Amino acid sequence: AMLTGHLLDPLPPAARDEVLDTLLTRGAVRIERIVSTGQSSPPGFWYDQDETEFVVLLHGAARLRFEDGELAMTPGSYVTIAPHRRHRVEWTQADPPTVWLTVFFP
Repeated sequence: AMLTGHLLDPLPPAARDEVLDTLLTRGAVRIERIVSTGQSSPPGFWYDQDETEFVVLLHGAARLRFEDGELAMTPGSYVTIAPHRRHRVEWTQADPPTVWLTVFFP
């Protein structure tokens, strides 16, 4: 079956938590859209994932922190995060919302 949609329309209303939509799962590959409206990682929290994560920022702005530095992201920016590379979301733009497309794979 063909999957269709639009990554920026409609966007969910601002909420306390980020809104995560799984768009596709095929075997060990997962594609998600994440909409952030000012959220960031809790103090002291670091993501430490078993999968590789490819992240594209589609809309808004954000700042990621790694143990060895920071990465500012604007529309069109992307990064590949290796398994177990600890990272956190330092900041996301609330208005306009920050929209991420993430692809997780082994």
